[in-house]
Amino acid sequence: MIDEKNYSLLAHNTFGIPAACDRFLEYESIAEAQAIAHFLRASTAPLLLLGAGSNLLLKGDFHGIVVHSAIKGIDVAPIDNDVIVRCGSGEIFDDVVDFCVTHGYHGVENLSLIPGEVGASAVQNIGAYGCEVKDVIESVEAVNLATGEVETIAGSDCGYSYRNSKFKHEWKNHYLITHVSYRLSKTFQPHLDYGNIRAALAENHILTPSAKELRQSIIAIREKKLPNPKVLGNAGSFFMNPLVEAHTFERLITRYPAMPFYKVGEALYKIPAGWLIEQCGWKGKHLGRAGVYEKQALVLVNLGGAKGTDIIALSDAIIHDVEKKFGISIHPEVNIV
Repeated sequence: MIDEKNYSLLAHNTFGIPAACDRFLEYESIAEAQAIAHFLRASTAPLLLLGAGSNLLLKGDFHGIVVHSAIKGIDVAPIDNDVIVRCGSGEIFDDVVDFCVTHGYHGVENLSLIPGEVGASAVQNIGAYGCEVKDVIESVEAVNLATGEVETIAGSDCGYSYRNSKFKHEWKNHYLITHVSYRLSKTFQPHLDYGNIRAALAENHILTPSAKELRQSIIAIREKKLPNPKVLGNAGSFFMNPLVEAHTFERLITRYPAMPFYKVGEALYKIPAGWLIEQCGWKGKHLGRAGVYEKQALVLVNLGGAKGTDIIALSDAIIHDVEKKFGISIHPEVNIV
């Protein structure tokens, strides 16, 4: 177990914000997570449960305790035509996707190259290209901070919705996640009807992709439009795509016939936030050292030396302009601390 004071978080946030915390605790086993839970019950300090920091914006130093999971391991158990893939919460999520594709376990191909760790996947309900991780989460194992006991929570009980879960709200700072189990299929059923997946495959003369080819295509798409955080600090998609009701959608599509959209259920429509931001003229623009990525307006970047407050100022300006032009609100996807 790692226990360090006055710990730099520069390597723990992909925005590259130079910040520190008062104390950093890291657990590599369930027993260590239980020991940390025991310690935290006697502490009154603010608490931040941190994954890889790929969905985090730090305003500045965190004056409290940061806890991180370093539990590794991937175990597989067959069940009918499916498999349960149980992963340590400290595993890199894309490494898990690669493992599953390589071994013929299907259902996460569209989630390729999403940054972050396994534990955060269960908190954030990560998603991309028409798929969400909630659709494959079988269960989440976690240490209850109030009791120190290990609980196994069914995925269906986690309150998942678009980029949301109970772990972000009523269960926030209540659990230290140790493992996440995904239920995947041995039968490959590709999901291709979202965004430009089919077009990207067609460029390589692929009509019926294998799981590996679909993963490679998703990776290529993401690498074209998302900057490498090691080169240009960012947290991927900064804003959630807004969901609007039918009457708002009809107003917008009448005024903007070329507006892209995706129907969600019977009465909601998802509008790409990147398109809204681009229509407001922000793509490739900047405020000080905080900018909007030139290839994807959904991504805010640290141009070098930006503070968390600089990114927030840019975000606020964008939110204001989208509201003014379209009459709808967009909200950050990243966790701002």
